[in-house]
Amino acid sequence: MRCVIQRVSSAQIGFEDGSAVAMAHGLLVLVGVECGDTGKDVDRSLRKILGLRIFEADDGRIDHSLMDVGGALGLVPQFTLLADTRRGRRPSFSSAAPPDQAATLFDELVCAAGAAGIELICGRFGARMRLELVNEGPMTLLFDSRSA
Repeated sequence: MRCVIQRVSSAQIGFEDGSAVAMAHGLLVLVGVECGDTGKDVDRSLRKILGLRIFEADDGRIDHSLMDVGGALGLVPQFTLLADTRRGRRPSFSSAAPPDQAATLFDELVCAAGAAGIELICGRFGARMRLELVNEGPMTLLFDSRSA
């Protein structure tokens, strides 16, 4: 599972039907599910997302996690994170999990995050979405559950 983790002041996910969900201070995470990912990758990714100490403490040091600051979490499925651009000009997405498997694992991640009791907004698997965010810092991190 490949994740782009962004610390945000605010974020909004808009959908083609005109609806939208929004959040305040927290993390917006783009999630790519790779062939061969399992529930272990879901667990590893969620532990990392919730536990990363990338928020400022009262003394100005970056020492708090999302859980420590009571921030919100936005999860957005994005298979394009698995693009292979090494050859030619057209990206290959052959390492992305098939849609049914990817949707199942993304849903597992969403359910596990919801069980953690944090404010949660989610993108829709397979939908066209419009993201608006204010990256705070900027702070953007890459995480690969297979490298953890």
